[in-house]
Amino acid sequence: MSKKMVILLICTFLLISIFFSAGTIFINIGTGGTAGTYYPLGGAIAEILNSKISGINATAVSTGGSVANINMLKENSIQIGFIQNDVAYYAYNGVEFFANSKYTEMKALCSLYPETVQIITLKNKNIKTLYDLKGKRVAVGAAGSGVEVNARQILTAVGLTYKDISVQYLSFAEAANGLRDGTCDVAFLTAGLPTAAVRDIASQKEVFVIPIPAKIADSLISKYPFYIKTAIPKDTYPSMTEDVSSLAVLAMLVARADMTDDLAYSIVKAIFENLERLQVAHQMGKFIKKENALFGISIPMHPGADKYFKGK
Repeated sequence: MSKKMVILLICTFLLISIFFSAGTIFINIGTGGTAGTYYPLGGAIAEILNSKISGINATAVSTGGSVANINMLKENSIQIGFIQNDVAYYAYNGVEFFANSKYTEMKALCSLYPETVQIITLKNKNIKTLYDLKGKRVAVGAAGSGVEVNARQILTAVGLTYKDISVQYLSFAEAANGLRDGTCDVAFLTAGLPTAAVRDIASQKEVFVIPIPAKIADSLISKYPFYIKTAIPKDTYPSMTEDVSSLAVLAMLVARADMTDDLAYSIVKAIFENLERLQVAHQMGKFIKKENALFGISIPMHPGADKYFKGK
């Protein structure tokens, strides 16, 4: 084959590729770490969109989670993101760690499933209530994380500040290691149930889940409406003997505000007509239901998604 013919074929191929890709909509879905819940569910959603919506090329992207996803939406490096409703609320209203970086160019597509606040200690520590945390070594989550804000709000509700405890800024895995090796007394985490980090230590040590009493929960909900009351079932972790009252936030699917109404409508329609794929991807998929899709939404809904759920 002559050199001219090769060049001609390459040019033809490039022109065809450009022609066909011109009508393709590329969507990056910001998830979380590959060992978490967001990533497998995001991968399943990408598969659904690719198979059910013509002209879509969707990809699940591993990220640092809710806060990172908001920043990536802002940069347009992702077009959809998994975001806790409390973190979305902070960003949209310019409070907490978004006090200097308010971001309102995002809209909710739907609510997904609850992420439960878990306050974990070991039974041999004899720490039974939130008030017992005074003077203890407490892991409050990574600095600047949603977990850390949850911890601070709950401590404040019982009259404690960081001055009353020995604060440790640790990830879930680091906190579990701290409980195991005795360098940490209590760990806060906010995640779907059961959480792997807790399940891991519960297989080796007797854990105790500290309850959030109804009165404290009510006071927090009145101030922070994104919280909901929940209970951690007694069969969640070994050594639990009864359900434990707690609070939860909700994982949401959020899109950039400039997403077209038609595309947002098509995305939520495809997801909620193929929920069985999400149930296979992760056990938290069983909580994703159309009847719960508007529950706990903390920022304005995308008009296209709203149209789908209201059956317009």
